[in-house]
Amino acid sequence: MKKITPCLWFDNEAEEAAKYYVSIFPESKIIETIPYIAETPSDKPVGSVMLVNFELNGQPYTALNGGPFFKLNEAVSFQVFCKDQAEIDRYWEKLSAVKESEQCGWCKDKFGVSWQIVPENIGELVKSETGMKIFLDMHKIDIEALKAN
Repeated sequence: MKKITPCLWFDNEAEEAAKYYVSIFPESKIIETIPYIAETPSDKPVGSVMLVNFELNGQPYTALNGGPFFKLNEAVSFQVFCKDQAEIDRYWEKLSAVKESEQCGWCKDKFGVSWQIVPENIGELVKSETGMKIFLDMHKIDIEALKAN
């Protein structure tokens, strides 16, 4: 395992979420699924999924079914740097599920995880005042609109 691996806390959706993310990103896979055992201090049923270790594009993650105590929020998001508009469109279609959370390339998926779907050269595209103004009015990033400033 890498020395730093993000762990996403879910109520009961860890396995579903991990499988969903693996289906979206290239070079991704489920590494292992670990069940709750009798000795685990939890109200989760013995044998149900406790942890799912998985990789997205080679980056390790852990998904935990920890219960309803903590909720995911926008304080942490995952940046997806895209090479072109087609890639932005593809990820946006798969990951944006909460319209009211869309802003400046940020979106939230059906599990509550926040993503930033942006072009690889986003810094260059928003370095002018005009570029930044256009960017701030966007939901999904439109590379051509940013280049036109």
